[in-house]
Amino acid sequence: MTPIGIFDSGYGGLTILNEIRRRLPEYDYIYLGDNARAPYGARSFDIVYDFTLQAVRRLFNEGCQLVILACNTASAKALRSIQQNDLPHIDPARRVLGVIIPTVEALGQLTESRHVAVVATPGTIMSRSYAIETAKLFPDVKISEVAAPMWVPLIENGEADHPGADYFVKKYCDEVLAADPDIDTLLLGCTHYPILMPKIRSYMPSHIRIVPQGSIVADSLADYLQRHPEINARCSRGGTLRFLTTEAPDKFDALASIFMNHPVKSSRITLS
Repeated sequence: MTPIGIFDSGYGGLTILNEIRRRLPEYDYIYLGDNARAPYGARSFDIVYDFTLQAVRRLFNEGCQLVILACNTASAKALRSIQQNDLPHIDPARRVLGVIIPTVEALGQLTESRHVAVVATPGTIMSRSYAIETAKLFPDVKISEVAAPMWVPLIENGEADHPGADYFVKKYCDEVLAADPDIDTLLLGCTHYPILMPKIRSYMPSHIRIVPQGSIVADSLADYLQRHPEINARCSRGGTLRFLTTEAPDKFDALASIFMNHPVKSSRITLS
């Protein structure tokens, strides 16, 4: 079996997994969450790279020919180094893809005012990946970037639906609007953030489009597999799904079940 690997530092990548499986249900998948060391958002580039490479190697050992970094921080801080420096030595035939490039490629069709805000973890914002990549493809689009360091902890501690979360959702939505009042698109540049969508929507003007990444990444993956039949042929199709976590399985299963909308049963692993 050669499943498609989906990696995230925590639970947010499950929102990407959901959309990928909805778009491509026939493939086999393994989800790996480095929950014991999450979140990655405030960690240094070197640490994020080390942790991400460990996860990629583990998914390769599980048989994956293709791994998706369903984590904006890992995509921003580790993807390019892994693609350029590590894959040629590990196995040049395997592939590791991220979520930032496909998201940026979709931005040009999503904004009419050409003013877009990105709300993400501090690590993703510090990398300026969205501004840099957007400038390459759509130099006429102005990107405003706002860090929301409290959103991931709220979600991973099961507080997303509680009234106490409203303070921090409103705080960062206000910062987005202050950074550029002319935006017509708000990109959720962290895969956790769709869990907060109802609250985010309530604090953003109705004319602003709020864009999660899941469907964008799923469509991009489908297109990638079609354009690369040699990779597609090596991905097994049994419709199976496995979950691996570096945290206690019962803790992972309880929160992952909320993200997946069905019971989850995971296995604990260690990464090094």
